[in-house]
Order: sequence, then C-alpha cells, then structure tokens
Amino acid sequence: MPRPPARVLTVPVLALGTLLSATACGALEPESAAKAPVSAAPSASAPGTEPSRASAPALTEAQAQAALITEADLGEPWTATRGAATWRDSMLKATAKKADCRRLLDSLYAEQLLGPEARTRAVTGLDDDWDGAQIRYQVVDHPAEEVDRTLAWLKSLPRECAEFTAVTATGRTAYAQVVEADLPDIGDARQGLRIGLSVATTPEGDDWTTLTLDLVAVRVGDDAIVLTNGGLGEVPSDATRAAAELGTQRLTEVRRQGRAQV
Repeated sequence: MPRPPARVLTVPVLALGTLLSATACGALEPESAAKAPVSAAPSASAPGTEPSRASAPALTEAQAQAALITEADLGEPWTATRGAATWRDSMLKATAKKADCRRLLDSLYAEQLLGPEARTRAVTGLDDDWDGAQIRYQVVDHPAEEVDRTLAWLKSLPRECAEFTAVTATGRTAYAQVVEADLPDIGDARQGLRIGLSVATTPEGDDWTTLTLDLVAVRVGDDAIVLTNGGLGEVPSDATRAAAELGTQRLTEVRRQGRAQV
C-alpha cells in the first residue's frame, strides 16, 4: 500500500502558499559522509518582506494550545505520540569539537533551539505508525530579534557544519551532514535544515544506524514555531512542510484573533 501524501487542512480566511520540494540528504554511510555534496538553497526570509513588529499581547495558554497541530491535520499514518523516541538519547546526546556543531546537537537534544531563555507556550508530538518517524512541535514566545538571530545562525550551518564528526554519550563515533531545506513562503522569517547522523552501533564500527532529522523554525511576530521530524527509517519531508505551513497559518490566525479582542 503506497504511503499517502501528508495533507494540509486550511485555516479559514488564510490562503495556502505553494509547497516546495525539500532538500534531502538521505541516509549517510560513514565512508561517504565526507564526500556528500551540500545543496544550495534560498534565503531564510522572503525578499522584500519586513519582519512583523506589530505589538501584540502574549498568547494565553488556551491560544498557544489552539496554535498546535494534531494528528487529524496530517492524516494517516500520524497518531498522537506515545513518548519520546529511543534515538533521542542514543544519537542526539552527543558532542562535537566545533562550537556551532556542538550547539546544534545540544539544541536538538534539549529541544531548546531558541535558547533556554525562550518560553515554550505549548508542545505536542506525533508518531508515524508506518515508518517510525516522530514530529515534535512547539509554540514559543521569544522576541523577534532573538528569533531572527537564531534563524541566521541556522542558515549558516550548511556551511559551518556541512560535515562533521561527533561522539555520543556512550562513546560511539557519529558522522553528520547538514543541508538546507526549502520551505514554503510562510511567516515573517523561516529556516529549514535536513540533518543526517550516522552512529556506529558496535565498538569496531562495522555496523551503523542513520538518523534523518528535519528541523524547521518559523517566526510570526514575537512568536515562533519550532518543529523536528526525525526517524531511523523514511522521514517524509512533505509531512514536515505540511506541518510547518499549517502551524504557521494557525499561529497567525490565533495572533490575529488575540489582537482583535484587545
């Protein structure tokens, strides 16, 4: 049975943009990780678009929850999560020599992409029952200028951390590759990455497991959405883009309604 494409349910009065294809690095083999090409991709922000600086009240807990996506938005095979994926500790809990690469791994493991001072207002998780991928989705309250600094840093990573070596908490060697991923023209600013991380499963390094992880951050005013979609099997990039697009629409509408009520 072929896998159905991820669907996007529109929010009333908001129009969908055109979905673009994401750059995929695919599964990395340790001997080829250093040779894999890095694809060029467009800018993190749409040309000629100024970030929204409109003053708006902070989201209430109910509003932040309303801005989340659910399994009903993406359809089969996505379901409500049953807990954190086992690869989080075995693969993402790792360190690298280069500061930017180490910061990326630390941010992914701690789920604090925008820094520990950013306030996560709501969070949810979805599991892909067919291929074992998992989406982690956050609505975050953080000043626009701080979010934009993080987006600029993310944009630099396909150059600064295109290919690097890390060591997991269990002492296993990991080979990583970072490429930029295309996103729809959503929010005030956005950035997407696809990360491949191959970790030796034996001390001799004769067997490897590869994690593929999509990372997306989108700013909407002084709020942001951050999502990851990762797994040890197929990681559908269409689900990543659909979740990012729908989530941006939902957060935009929640913020608009909040301002209208003030």
